[in-house]
Amino acid sequence: MFTGIVEELGRVLETVPTRGGSRFTFAATTVVEDAKVGDSISVSGCCVTVVGIGDGWWQADVVAESLGRTTLGSLHGGDPVNLERPVRLTDRLGGHLVQGHVDAVGEVTRPAPELQVRTPQHLLRYVVEKGSIAVDGCSLTVVARLEDGFTVAVIPHTAARTTLGGKAPGDGVNLEVDVVAKYVERLLEPVAGQHGRS
Repeated sequence: MFTGIVEELGRVLETVPTRGGSRFTFAATTVVEDAKVGDSISVSGCCVTVVGIGDGWWQADVVAESLGRTTLGSLHGGDPVNLERPVRLTDRLGGHLVQGHVDAVGEVTRPAPELQVRTPQHLLRYVVEKGSIAVDGCSLTVVARLEDGFTVAVIPHTAARTTLGGKAPGDGVNLEVDVVAKYVERLLEPVAGQHGRS
């Protein structure tokens, strides 16, 4: 579980094809301070497992399913990535509850500071004005919901310290909607079904 407060802007050092996916090597300093093999780290909103670690670098294996459903599959050496370690029970929850399970890839249609993202239609029901959404692992507040997406305000600090400041129209971003909304929807399904039969 993460908070969507990016700790560090890392970089892809290398991607090597593996059986069923790719092994990524990332350059990082902050997130490797207390990390060990088996730990989770969020990479631009995708929860991955540390499989190797060293001085200023760490590695993760990403399966083909994740490569195809997130922006990780389009990363190359030198590309920046947002990094965050999992939240500890003693930490402040500065953003919102983020699982690191990407729901879909959105498309930037207007760059920061008034970032606008085109969103797959099936996710729009979870997007609400002033609600939370994770964009490339960054916890942001929805300014407005649109017919085909949403807008968020990106402050200069966030633009400078995350990938969002460099996103241009046409770029993909990983999206994770608020998990609470998905659970509420699931819990209400039997109730909705009963009303439909009455």
